Amino acid sequence: MKGTRRRPGAALVVALALLAVPGVCPPAHADADAAPAFRDPDLPVAARVDDLLARLTLDEKVSLLHQYEPAIPRLGIGAFRTGTEALHGVAWLGKATVFPQAVGLASTWDPALIGRVGSAVGDEARGFQQERPDGWGLNLWAPVVNLLRDPRWGRNEEGYSEDPYLTGSISTAYGDGLTGGDPDHLKTAPTLKHYLANNNEAHRTTTSSDLRPRVLHEYDEAAFRPAIAADAATGVMSSYNLVNGRPNTVDPDLDDVVRGWTDKDLLNVTDAFAPGNLLPGNQDYYPTLTEGDAAALKAGIDSFTDNSADPGPTTTAVESALEQGLLKESDVDTAVSHILAVRVRLGEFDPGGGRYGSIDSSVIDSPAHRKLAREAATKAAVLLKNDKTLPLKASARNVAVVGPLADTLYTDWYSGTLPYAVTPQDGIAAKLGTPVASSEGADRITLRNTATGRYVTAGATADGAALKESAENGTASRFDVFDWGSGIVTLRSAANGKYVGYNWSGFVNDQVQPNGWYVQQQFVLERQDDGSSLLRYAGYETAESWWSNPVYLGPTGDDGTLGLVPKERAAHYDKDVVRSGVDEAVAAVKGRDAAVVVVGSMPSINGREDHDRTDMGLAPAQEALVEAVRAANPKTVVVVENSYPTTLGALQKKVPAVLWTTHAGQETGNALADLLYGDANPAGRLTQTWYASESDLPSILDYDIIKSDRTYQYFKGRPLYPFGHGLSYTSFRYGGLKRVDGGYEVSVTNTGARAGDEVVQLYTHQRTSRDKQPLKQLKAYARVSLKPGGTKTVRLGLRTEDLAHWDVTRSRPVVESGTYDVLVGASSSDIRARASLAVRGETIPPRDLTRATRAENFDDYAGVRLVDESKVRGTAVGATGDRAWLKFADARLGPGTGRFTARVAGTAGTVEVRLGAPTGTLLGTAHTDGTASPYSYETVSATMAAATGREDVYLVLSGGLRLSSFTLR
Repeated sequence: MKGTRRRPGAALVVALALLAVPGVCPPAHADADAAPAFRDPDLPVAARVDDLLARLTLDEKVSLLHQYEPAIPRLGIGAFRTGTEALHGVAWLGKATVFPQAVGLASTWDPALIGRVGSAVGDEARGFQQERPDGWGLNLWAPVVNLLRDPRWGRNEEGYSEDPYLTGSISTAYGDGLTGGDPDHLKTAPTLKHYLANNNEAHRTTTSSDLRPRVLHEYDEAAFRPAIAADAATGVMSSYNLVNGRPNTVDPDLDDVVRGWTDKDLLNVTDAFAPGNLLPGNQDYYPTLTEGDAAALKAGIDSFTDNSADPGPTTTAVESALEQGLLKESDVDTAVSHILAVRVRLGEFDPGGGRYGSIDSSVIDSPAHRKLAREAATKAAVLLKNDKTLPLKASARNVAVVGPLADTLYTDWYSGTLPYAVTPQDGIAAKLGTPVASSEGADRITLRNTATGRYVTAGATADGAALKESAENGTASRFDVFDWGSGIVTLRSAANGKYVGYNWSGFVNDQVQPNGWYVQQQFVLERQDDGSSLLRYAGYETAESWWSNPVYLGPTGDDGTLGLVPKERAAHYDKDVVRSGVDEAVAAVKGRDAAVVVVGSMPSINGREDHDRTDMGLAPAQEALVEAVRAANPKTVVVVENSYPTTLGALQKKVPAVLWTTHAGQETGNALADLLYGDANPAGRLTQTWYASESDLPSILDYDIIKSDRTYQYFKGRPLYPFGHGLSYTSFRYGGLKRVDGGYEVSVTNTGARAGDEVVQLYTHQRTSRDKQPLKQLKAYARVSLKPGGTKTVRLGLRTEDLAHWDVTRSRPVVESGTYDVLVGASSSDIRARASLAVRGETIPPRDLTRATRAENFDDYAGVRLVDESKVRGTAVGATGDRAWLKFADARLGPGTGRFTARVAGTAGTVEVRLGAPTGTLLGTAHTDGTASPYSYETVSATMAAATGREDVYLVLSGGLRLSSFTLR
């Protein structure tokens, strides 16, 4: 049975397991064994785990529950640590191969490639482990499978897609590469982040994601299940947010659901600072760490990522929970057995480290991995628009590469350290074998104090110096200004090429790029009515949170050193443009065979962990740069290098060609050069809808994609670019669809003059249903390579069970009888072949409300939130205001129906039963005087007027009332 917890009585289990192995007898005294069973690679994993578990003292077992698991010298067991970041390469451990950001990897639509990337990352993690043996390395916190439901999410770069099927297939491929694909031996142990429904950073530890059952099962869970079910991941990380009012750190689905997807032991971990964030002052869910840790352990967490490297608070809390009876030793045994199962499979207790123990540091940034990074960066790029401008001809050698990202590569928070950097300018120059003209298109300015006439100056050495005002007006007083949108700019000193940032005491030009958890290299030049500007500091966790008001810059010392001052003391500066970035870029592109403009984002600024995007457009100065370059050179190609969909304004209409790429790692420039000059044919496809405007989106906190018409599945508007979109330098013709066993076949022919890849996508649509259905839903895809004139028959799997959706009337998946459209094409809106499929499934019967009905299983609603029925489990519905309502469609009311009974909690109020509408015929009203707490439920009832037939039943609630279940009898 999948998901079964390991039971207490480990010694008996060990004895039985050992007796089942010929020639092996159970040890009489485990600690005296010369070759203990847990070190025998020929024994089953469960037997080895049980043997080791039986040898551990309770204190030792408790010590293993923290992220930093200590060594146990008496057993010869070394330290172990959960959590090495490996999102698109091994991060934070030094120079390593940096592959495209995760959203870029998914844009390849190439699971085979992603599997190879995962395998390379797994190898490099092993290589680092050889260099850092004291617990570093092999439990990897990747991939991120949170769905990209909202493109404003600050961590958009970390996810794969807005679609659960695509996310599941890509995460399974990456995870399979990380694990090595061996069912009994792990190269590394990947952990899926972040369970569950974590797609906003604003107030991320206190906001609750409302997941009605259909959204929960059809959408969010559907992204996590595939990799776990395929044994391509060894656990999940609980996310910071709440779901339906309950923090995910204590979500019982970690055990009840996730462990049911596999028969392997899973090692589930908390995100950093949890369960500590369950306490007052944050989530305020449990009053003490003892209660919070106990609840998390019982919910299915095995390892606590709390208090950094200090396990003391965790071990103390767990020990206290054991003393108070909140936990049993068997609860600890269960969690520790999950941890040990993964450690056994990693080969830690095998001779030589097991199957993968010989992988050493020579694999890190190896030639093979560099080649793979270039292939991945090439396949990830998406050609959004092309009016016969690309590919550039080989004879187009007199080109210019301009823009703020033309000659730099940026890394993100979870990136590894680049071992080298091939910028777009570098790649094109290498392709042509000659230097190319270039300009960043950034203004170079001076800032002169209008009151004193003194200039802001920076240090000239590599380490920079504190900014101060001086009489000098030379290189030290010049700064390059980069616009990243929303008024945010960065200042790079012309004196040493370093960015200016706040270092907790002053402002110094010492940073290679904006970086850090607190990105302190951000400023706003606030234009004043008199034409001067104030220089406002705009670092993340802005100065307002440290001081009451001092968020502006001005001289604070006798020597003119700049510091933070209140607005009324801020210096007024004349901003003089010494060199116009636009003019320089225009001069660079005039008369050239082509102009390549590279614009986009700075990953630490425009949106990242803990900070959602506030603006989906391109930075105004960047857009102006593109327009000026386009006016100067009609053959302008725009490369947008960022981590998310961008509205692009009118830009995409004005330029002839637009190519999108993520921040694609060390080989970005070579990949772009290959694509622009046609040595590679672009075939990446968008994994998200690119909306035309932010007005197309509801609140980022609205998780109900069905009701709010989110993602390509339900969006009824016209996007800028649709899900699955991507152009090619060749063309493809599709034949008709042929039904075959297990799916469909379609022939695809390359009708152009170039070899290229096509991503063949299969969608379905259910024509009629009891429930609202997606407009289209991806069910299969294949990336195929074709030479000019070549034809391939592509098989796309589609089983009847793939057509299921969640039936809220019976709380299970259902395939409805009816006709389904099968749509195959080059994107969700470019359908080339179609067929209809008659399915004999079920007809969802009318609701039977005489049986206890969970309130959360409504069909529609207004004015309610989904809330926690208790702190342990269950979901209820809470009214956020008076006249909130729930709809239960197509209920069969019999002649005997005359009484309404409900389980309610919360404030005093009423529940009305109405027919047809929230204001329809009133059948009855139940009253409550309120309960002692939101978790104290009482049963209320009311006599109803007679009603028969099939009707839509509405329950209308008073504000503050919670409803868990009800019956009509």
